[in-house]
Amino acid sequence: MTSYVSLFGLLLDVDGPVASPLTRTVSPEVIGHLVALASAGWPVVFNTGRSDDFIRTQVMEPMIAAGLPDDVLVHAICEKGAVWFSFDGTGPGPVEVDGELALPREYADAVRELVAGSYAGHMFFDETKLAMVSVEQNIDVANADYLAEQEAFDADALALMSRFDMGVCRLDHHAPDSDDSVDYRIDPTIISTDIEALGVGKDLGARRALSLLEAAGTPVPRTWRTVGDSRTDYAMADELHSLGFDVAHVDVRPADGVPAKPYPVLTVPGRIHDDAGEAFLRRWASMAAGTAEDDSAVA
Repeated sequence: MTSYVSLFGLLLDVDGPVASPLTRTVSPEVIGHLVALASAGWPVVFNTGRSDDFIRTQVMEPMIAAGLPDDVLVHAICEKGAVWFSFDGTGPGPVEVDGELALPREYADAVRELVAGSYAGHMFFDETKLAMVSVEQNIDVANADYLAEQEAFDADALALMSRFDMGVCRLDHHAPDSDDSVDYRIDPTIISTDIEALGVGKDLGARRALSLLEAAGTPVPRTWRTVGDSRTDYAMADELHSLGFDVAHVDVRPADGVPAKPYPVLTVPGRIHDDAGEAFLRRWASMAAGTAEDDSAVA
C-alpha cells in the first residue's frame, strides 16, 4: 500500500516558473531553493516539455554544484512524459524513452530542413529532443517578431504532415471537418512550437511522477503543489486532483486567464514567470525550514 507523508510534493514546469523564458537559464536563487527543498525531503519533480539535455545542463548541474546531497533523488520528466530520468548529487541515472510516443524520424528531418531553409532567422530546430519535434525562438529575436513568424511555421509544419501520412491537429484548433482521428498535435507556446504524439501531456507527466516516486521507495505526499505558466500546465493539478490528492496550482502567467477549477489557484500579484516561481520556492523553502506556516500569502 502506498504510504503518505505530510510534506508537499512539487511538480514543476520548467520554462517560465523555473527557467527564464528570456535567457533560458535558471537563477542561482531558484537553484538554491530547489536544493534546500529536495534536501529537506520534499519530493521535487520537474514536468516539462524540455529535453533531458536541457534539464541536465540548466537544472541538474547547477543543483549539484550548489550542494545537492549524494543521497537525495530528484526526478525529471521531459518532453511532456515521453522521456524521463532521475539524478542525485553524484549525477544522472539512465534516460528512458517511450518509443511509442516518438515522432517519425523522417518527419523530424523534414522539419529541420524547413527551419533551415525558411525560418532560421527567427527560430532554431531543437536537436536535443528524443521523442517530440520542437523549434524555439532565437534568443536575439524580439518575441513579437517570433510570434508573427511562428504562425507561418506552424501552418507549414502542419501541411508537411501530409507527406508522411500523419494525422495531426493544432492543440488550440478543431478543424470543422475533422473526426479527431489524429495521432499528433502541434502545440505552440510563447517561445516555441512542439509537435508531439497525442499521448504526451502534463497529465502523463503527473502519473509518471507518482510512478517514479513509488519505484524509488519514496513516500508519496498527500499534498501537492503544481507550477506552470500556460493553460496546459493545469493538467498536472487536474490529474492529481482526479486521483484524490490535495492539490493547489501555481500560475505564474495568470494574465492568460485563470480557469475555474475545483482546487485553489495561487498567483503572485505583480510578478510573473521565474520571478513568481522564485517567490513560491522561497516560501516553500521557509516552510521546509520551519520559519513559515503556509503559502497562502506569497509576496
